[in-house]
Amino acid sequence: MDDLLVIIPTRGRPQAVPALVKAWADTGATADLLFAVDTDDAELAGYKAEAAKVKDDGRFRFVYGKRLRLCGTLNQQAVKAAKKYRFLAFMGDDHRPRPAAMAWDARIRECLSGGPGIVYGNDLLMGERMPTAVAMTADIVRTLNYMAPPALVHLCLDLCWLEWGRGMGRITYLDDMVIEHLHPANGKAVVDQGYEECNSPEQVSSDSAAYYDYRDNGGLADDLDKLRKLIEEKA
Repeated sequence: MDDLLVIIPTRGRPQAVPALVKAWADTGATADLLFAVDTDDAELAGYKAEAAKVKDDGRFRFVYGKRLRLCGTLNQQAVKAAKKYRFLAFMGDDHRPRPAAMAWDARIRECLSGGPGIVYGNDLLMGERMPTAVAMTADIVRTLNYMAPPALVHLCLDLCWLEWGRGMGRITYLDDMVIEHLHPANGKAVVDQGYEECNSPEQVSSDSAAYYDYRDNGGLADDLDKLRKLIEEKA
């Protein structure tokens, strides 16, 4: 078992599995990778076929469960994994780590080895503005009992990670650590059912409202209080 786990909640895109496995090979990554798949996914058989191809590689694992949407699935798996791993990361099934002089997962470990904190790289879409893929020390998840505020469904998780990192004074952006976001917004993916659902006006409105409520009505302040205490304890 590695000390870094990357969690990818995925739905409707089994073709992402071989592409991500290839990205691991191309970058020399040793991080463990967990694909979290919904049992009601119409592409479930496709995921199981891909899982069978990598069953002998201990880095790649699959879990199948009730649909909880992106944030719910991420939190469920992160809370479990935080008991065993030192570092936890999130990527979407449309993120791809890219080769560099130093492997991206080694950069994450190096950056987070000094204590509680958050790190993110360049997704070639939002860049420094937003950690659309993120890594953090597992003690953050243990402290909060989630990896993103549970009121969120799909959007604005990255804004919360930015708030946590800045509020802790422990966030690092690595411009040369490329974890590319293959998204319709930059013309690198076609709009499928998944994008339509998560970027619908209703979802944007709902998650935005939940984010502002968390940020402005005490949720963020409570979490930052816990995270600052965590840093003091580890000092």
